[in-house]
Amino acid sequence: MARSINKLNARSVDSLKTLGRHSDGGGLYLVVDRGAGAAAGHVTRRWAFMYRSRGRLREMGLGSTLDVKLSRARELAQSYRSQIADGIDPIEARRAEQSKGRSTVGAVASDLHAARAGAWKNEKFAKQWLVHIEAYCKPIWNRPVDEIGVADVVAILKPIWTTKAETASRLRGRIEAVLDAARVRGLIAEDRANPARWRGNLAYILPKRQRLQRGHHRAMPYADVPAFLVRLRGRNATAALCLEWTILTAARSAEALGARWSEIDADTKVWTIPKERMKGNREHRVPLSDRCMEILREMGQLRGAGNPHVFPGQKAGKKLSVMALEMLMRRLKEPFTVHGFRSSFRDWCGECTSYPREIAETALAHQVGNEVERSYRRGDALEKRRALMQAWADYRSEVDNVIALPVTRPGEL
Repeated sequence: MARSINKLNARSVDSLKTLGRHSDGGGLYLVVDRGAGAAAGHVTRRWAFMYRSRGRLREMGLGSTLDVKLSRARELAQSYRSQIADGIDPIEARRAEQSKGRSTVGAVASDLHAARAGAWKNEKFAKQWLVHIEAYCKPIWNRPVDEIGVADVVAILKPIWTTKAETASRLRGRIEAVLDAARVRGLIAEDRANPARWRGNLAYILPKRQRLQRGHHRAMPYADVPAFLVRLRGRNATAALCLEWTILTAARSAEALGARWSEIDADTKVWTIPKERMKGNREHRVPLSDRCMEILREMGQLRGAGNPHVFPGQKAGKKLSVMALEMLMRRLKEPFTVHGFRSSFRDWCGECTSYPREIAETALAHQVGNEVERSYRRGDALEKRRALMQAWADYRSEVDNVIALPVTRPGEL
């Protein structure tokens, strides 16, 4: 019977010149190649261990025959066969062993997350940052940072690049930050390009952002906003007042829902949103129109003892639910989003007023101009914006003669 293992001998190992793999049995092969570079034209011999893992064939290099003798190659092959019998992938086991003492992607990401402890917008965002990377980067999470290449990054991003464009874009930036941090710490060679970089790198592999579906928030036409506000005023509900406040202040829904009485200066008619609650991490002052002051008076009459929120929820001390405004839009059978009213406001500014672009953008808490321009612009044009926001609130007067009948459901917020 032909032997199933130990088919080769020391002499054949040194004399075989036929190119290709020559089996010694049990997954061990002598691989005969043509040399490259300085060894071009010469025959080279090396050992390889072949096996299947999760349905695919894998090749594990064991070294040159000049460094690894036949007997040693057989010992290694036997140890790898034992690992496979125990359900262990030899390549992954060797990689884990080699990784000891070398920082992995997960370790560097965790260190970077901890180093930025005081820079996060809030605790929720801080936790989300690390969880988000770990969830999508499982294939490379336990691999050394100096092993990660462009192919690894593309393999992670490509499945979600067109279906979850915003998520993929944020993920790419976070992977780039982790690998940059690794390079700064000397874990990656300084002259090695960051494989997660977009310009001059992934830009040649993945579609450009403008070709992707960004999922813009559907906005109500500004001409329809006055009539919609009249409908809101016909509903005796906290959610309706909060939504009206959101529209009239051009605020983001999270900013409006989280409004606190301590942020309101009734004397100057200014709502100051602290940077911790702002998307741009910058304090934002909102001049309040006459109608906003009326809403404050209405909510003040309903203010519960000890509740710091302008728009309280059903639970004591809690704010209105994050779903309250969206559910109100659904009940009103409006196909638009709450965030879309910021676009309605911006369109109205451009089409119906002569206020400069900078004033409208500042009202939306957007940064205007480049860094140099912003360094010379110390103020936030509060009084100019006050006139703009009052004009926006007065825009509803065009349809104030419309009578909206109350349609509040019992117990509705």
